[in-house]
Amino acid sequence: MPDRRRKGRAADIRNAALDLFVRRGFEATTMADIGAAVGIRGASLYKHVASKQELLATITTNTMEQLLEGHRLAVAGAGTPAERLRRAVDAHVRYHARHRREAFVGNRELRSLVEPYRAVVLGRRAEYANCFEDLIADGISTGDFRVDSARLAAYAILDLGMGVAVWFREDSGPTENEVAWQHTEFALRMVGARDF
Repeated sequence: MPDRRRKGRAADIRNAALDLFVRRGFEATTMADIGAAVGIRGASLYKHVASKQELLATITTNTMEQLLEGHRLAVAGAGTPAERLRRAVDAHVRYHARHRREAFVGNRELRSLVEPYRAVVLGRRAEYANCFEDLIADGISTGDFRVDSARLAAYAILDLGMGVAVWFREDSGPTENEVAWQHTEFALRMVGARDF
């Protein structure tokens, strides 16, 4: 099978698994279900992917890698702590608005991951949370933010953004731009930003 076709098939399998994990849950989804969704017999599916667990690990790991990369790009070159936090929250919220399925599966099915995948994903989640905690701690140290706990503020901001994946819809309600802007305002108020 040519490489481009193989990559396309892998993407189809991943998308089918993602849809099924959202609708049925990881445990209730079988490899035969995933194969049927892409028109491949269950047994033939193993030529493309080793296991259902590997699919879940790929989805959750890729989600965390995209969040980390998006964060790095967002804060690169930003000056003040408030501007860095504004950009980080904007990237966080937009990711969750655009990738609702990945966010849903990443949060709900974390319990279904086995080792070593679980440790990898938990490590990346901790790294991502630390990015926000460090941004807030920097703002506290410069006097730009007035909040007692950088860690608790980071968790609150992360949770607020993750909630977007649950309720946001492109075709109704506030736009992505409106949601991102308002969430950055919420975050800056939450940390007691001086000037923003």
